[in-house]
Amino acid sequence: MALLQISEPNQSQHLSDDTTSSAVGIDLGTTHSLVAIIKNGEPVTLPDEQGCHTLPSCVRFLADGHVMVGDEARAFVATDSANTVLSIKRLMGRSADALKKVAGQFPYTLIQREHSQVPYIKTIAGEVTPVEVSAHILLALKVRAERYLGTAVTEAVITVPAYFDDAQRQATRDAAKVAGLKVLRLLNEPTSAALAYGLDKGTEGLFAVYDLGGGTFDVSILRMKGGVFEVLATAGDSALGGDDIDRLIVEHWLSEIEKPVAARADDIQRLTECARRVKEQLSEEGVVSTALVLNDVTYQVTLNRELFNQLIEPLVQRTLKIASQALRSAGVDVKELSDLILVGGSTRAPFVREKLTTWLGRSPLFSVDPDRVVALGAANQAWNLVGKNKGSWLLIDVLPLSLGLEMMGGLVEKVIVRNTPIPIAKTKEFTTFKDGQQAMSIHVLQGERELVKDCRSLARFNLVGIPSMPAGMARIQVTFQVDADGLLCVTAKEASTGVQSQIQVQPSYGLTEKEIADMLESAHRFAREDVLARQLTEAIVDAERLMGSVDAAITQDGKRFLSPQEFKEIDQVKMQLKDAVGLRHRENILSFTKRLNAKTASFAAMRMNEGVRGALQGVSVESVLADQSEQSY
Repeated sequence: MALLQISEPNQSQHLSDDTTSSAVGIDLGTTHSLVAIIKNGEPVTLPDEQGCHTLPSCVRFLADGHVMVGDEARAFVATDSANTVLSIKRLMGRSADALKKVAGQFPYTLIQREHSQVPYIKTIAGEVTPVEVSAHILLALKVRAERYLGTAVTEAVITVPAYFDDAQRQATRDAAKVAGLKVLRLLNEPTSAALAYGLDKGTEGLFAVYDLGGGTFDVSILRMKGGVFEVLATAGDSALGGDDIDRLIVEHWLSEIEKPVAARADDIQRLTECARRVKEQLSEEGVVSTALVLNDVTYQVTLNRELFNQLIEPLVQRTLKIASQALRSAGVDVKELSDLILVGGSTRAPFVREKLTTWLGRSPLFSVDPDRVVALGAANQAWNLVGKNKGSWLLIDVLPLSLGLEMMGGLVEKVIVRNTPIPIAKTKEFTTFKDGQQAMSIHVLQGERELVKDCRSLARFNLVGIPSMPAGMARIQVTFQVDADGLLCVTAKEASTGVQSQIQVQPSYGLTEKEIADMLESAHRFAREDVLARQLTEAIVDAERLMGSVDAAITQDGKRFLSPQEFKEIDQVKMQLKDAVGLRHRENILSFTKRLNAKTASFAAMRMNEGVRGALQGVSVESVLADQSEQSY
């Protein structure tokens, strides 16, 4: 008989029945990512084996096909920058042409394949897409959740910046699919943060969420009234965040060096990591000194908070301008806000909080950890979507950018304007340009500009079979349907005949189903190794738990129940098990765990028997039978 481990309430890592077993909330961040669940009615982020809740959004590719994720990968940022990918969120859903303008910001090589707008990153393991890199991060979070819950995790609410466009949202969905996750909802990060602050629990009023993360910035204006949680407006910049602050510091350091040198890619990565540490230290200290290594030469540099504030002031002013724009879109004044919620690690900077306090007229809210708040809100939403939250609140989000069609002359006709509540379906009627025209090309666009060349192309498809009639007589009804995730389906129909065509919009530089299938096949290639790794971890956890129970039992009752020889034999097997754990040899761990269970079986039985005798001392057989009789009814 194995030792029975009994823990005090709330001490067990295994969760109570009110914990979701398959749906989690995930904050897929630029710098760090987190996964959260509901435990005992409250959202909590899940730690790794070392107790760290955040997972660095960093992936390293090795020549043998293996992949490192998180801290393990980040250790190689400076020494293997070409194969170690950071800030992948900035590349999600971006076309290869668009990334040519910023290619110099990345230490790795971006390439474009013929006849494809999907950007690829060149690594020693081959070419990979941003979707694949993100999928590795999501998979690592999925495995963390499964290890904690002890069950398969198949569904997730994943957060995205409010200003992510259709292509970026679709890329996030593709990454989840590759990682084996069904996306219950793509939830805007500011909205998620509001949920974490409990604004859905009876609070009423106007709120602004200021989200300055590692790679993106957005602000949302929210109204909570009568159980309806409505996003009134959103604005932002998907290429503005903590990474830009780090780059400003690096540029300043390089300009300060007396003899300018051409920094190598590894040097830039090393300097960027150093800038991140210095930035974080300046939140607590007035001045920070550090050593920089450039081309194997060491330079000593100093940065004080006053100069740091000067460097980042233009960036902070940009965020305030965007925040004011969101207020105007919502039709409210800053004085009408009930509160301002801070989200994202970059809001820890004292200068950012000072400027926001001045802008708002009072201190903003930051009682919830700004690094965890988005993941916590996502867990709340996952809980609600799987039907376990009995609350009655309704979440209404908005479309971040306008959607429309190309018209004659290269003009854009908006069908659904930005900040329209979603989900939504809207139809507009168009007609033909030429006599006898029997087909029409539908070009779907996204953006706020009036000309096609200034907006983003999402998709093209054709409507054929239009009856031959004079120009202007055909009635072409085009319907845009946007779901709760902000993803779009467009249908074109000729009214008189019912001829129609439709497309589930997938940007021209998005991934095809075959590419996603190839990624899934690649992910499964190492499935056996992943299973073995998980089995090893489970064996280690069980062994350590057993050894802890044995130690506690021997300390309490060993002298009363064990002979010196029995104690020696148990201790010997326990030491063998401990050595096997240290060597991470699963078969030996399982073998010695079994032997330790066998060696302690009689000891466990004696302790249990004494416990039963103590519990029944002074209790008559008749009273026990009477109790059993009552319990049977």
